[in-house]
Amino acid sequence: MDDYADYDGLGLAELVRRKAVSPAELVEGAIARIERHNPTLNAVVYKGFDDARREAAGELPDGPFRGVPFLIKDLAMPVAGWPRTSGSRFAKDVVDQEDGGLTRRYRAAGVVALGKTNTPEFGITGTTESALLGPCRNPWNPEHIAGGSSGGSAAAVAAGLVPLAHASDGLGSIRIPAACCGLVGLKVTRDRNPNLPDGYDYALGNVVDHVVTRTVRDSAAMLDATGYPAPGSPYPPPPKARPYLEEVSASPGRLRIAWSSETPSGRPISPEVQAALEATAELLRRLGHEVIERGLGVDYRALYASRGPAAAANFAAGMARLIAEIGREPEEDELEPLTWASLKAGRRQTGADVMWSLQETRILNRATLGAFEDIDVYLCPVMGEPPPKIGFIDPVGLEPKEVNRRQGRVFPFTPPFNFSGQPSMSLPLAMSASGLPIGMMFTAKYADEATLFRLAGQLEKEAPWKSRRPQVWG
Repeated sequence: MDDYADYDGLGLAELVRRKAVSPAELVEGAIARIERHNPTLNAVVYKGFDDARREAAGELPDGPFRGVPFLIKDLAMPVAGWPRTSGSRFAKDVVDQEDGGLTRRYRAAGVVALGKTNTPEFGITGTTESALLGPCRNPWNPEHIAGGSSGGSAAAVAAGLVPLAHASDGLGSIRIPAACCGLVGLKVTRDRNPNLPDGYDYALGNVVDHVVTRTVRDSAAMLDATGYPAPGSPYPPPPKARPYLEEVSASPGRLRIAWSSETPSGRPISPEVQAALEATAELLRRLGHEVIERGLGVDYRALYASRGPAAAANFAAGMARLIAEIGREPEEDELEPLTWASLKAGRRQTGADVMWSLQETRILNRATLGAFEDIDVYLCPVMGEPPPKIGFIDPVGLEPKEVNRRQGRVFPFTPPFNFSGQPSMSLPLAMSASGLPIGMMFTAKYADEATLFRLAGQLEKEAPWKSRRPQVWG
């Protein structure tokens, strides 16, 4: 299939349904593209090609993505017989014995998993550069970052290796790589996709799993397939009114949309990103929406500070589980400097520190959620500037404080909606003068993915991005 990369996931599945192509042929097409482009991108870090070929040759579930090639992020997503390195030298020998719950849901949707994608160590940074796996590069310009922590998945989808791939988001790790690579990236409502298997909540509700895609409808259809409560789900969100795939083609009506470029530090964003934001606001006005310039009114510094003790202790607790699994403590040279510092900081927290942190964050989240009482959607950029070059945010070589300082400059916008649990979506609505994508972020009320899908469907039609092609493609 010379035109394999021109189809989205639903488009490929339709070809399979019509018997115009077989799942095995799609898998071979994807493998050929991975072999051709992965030496440049370093997006796929484990190749499960033999497993994929056997699966494609068998009887696949009749899901919406039957026969479609798929990749899974190498972080906290068990796949039977495959490694789960989490991008860390300490965990490089961990192999899972069975599929996780969400992996099973992806398989039930019909996808064929080909391998695992690059991620920074334990998903900590907004760039995918680790000592174990090396840097993942942006298909639009391989000298620049693909974002993180789902950078491998985003690079693979943007380059046309697969039409969609698993991703996860704890402080922006779906939206940031989607913005860097010119994709649709939805951070779903907390617990919309259950944290499976239900052993423990590894980030206190901050982290959610979904996919990165090239089209809005693929994101909607996959959430329809995976986004339902599991038995015993402690905090399932309110149910949807109808399939999200139907929302994509529905009119959003006249929405009240607030927009702002305010940053936690007060530092202005780059002129290119500011211009893209203002152009997006003007486009929304032309589409008939009520658009007002207004920030969230949130004390960002207090919000971010409130989360620190609980986040640190939670990381240490998660590491304790991994240490028990591996059977020994890590050596300092097995962890990157930022990870080592995070582990030490987490182990210093007291029970009172953690409870204060949880209480304070809950109080401050009310301001974030309250800002949506009289608006439907909040618009801001995903990033403060276009994707920087590889090495600018280097978690291996830079001191931890400098890594975090640079991350705060480049990625100032995404974390509040992980804390509040709201759905938040990156859309590829602009390009920089140097040819790098600029993502705009749309956030809706709690559990209101439907509004985001309706608005995204409208914007995809009015400001299409499908015809754009990166340097590394197909």
